[in-house]
Amino acid sequence: MAARIDWERLTGVALDARKRAYAPYSRFKVGAALLADSGEIYGGCNVENASYGLCLCAERNALTTAVAAGQTRFRAVVVATGASPASPPCGMCLQVLSEFCVDIDILLVNPRGEQQRTKLSRLFKNPFRWKGAKPD
Repeated sequence: MAARIDWERLTGVALDARKRAYAPYSRFKVGAALLADSGEIYGGCNVENASYGLCLCAERNALTTAVAAGQTRFRAVVVATGASPASPPCGMCLQVLSEFCVDIDILLVNPRGEQQRTKLSRLFKNPFRWKGAKPD
């Protein structure tokens, strides 16, 4: 039986990461907190660049940090934005999450306390899957 997800703790990590976002172009700061199956939490923030294609979203920042630490299985993610209602991950982030999660619980939050729980499968119906992929 999997341990209960501490949504309050994950939300705190995501909101804190959002404060450190580097978003001088869009002014749209995002923070994320990703819960690995191991129980470890990985935070990330968006990091923009003058060449927009080089920007890194908070969700991918958290995920790549987790993978670099040896994690490849995840249970939940919180995405913190300043939008009302709270914004979901972009399509690129949903695709990257789907590489590691058939489905994952997602909580969208903002600093005003607005929240929406959803799942990856509700936000991203048909992820690209390469049939030849062999997980490590």
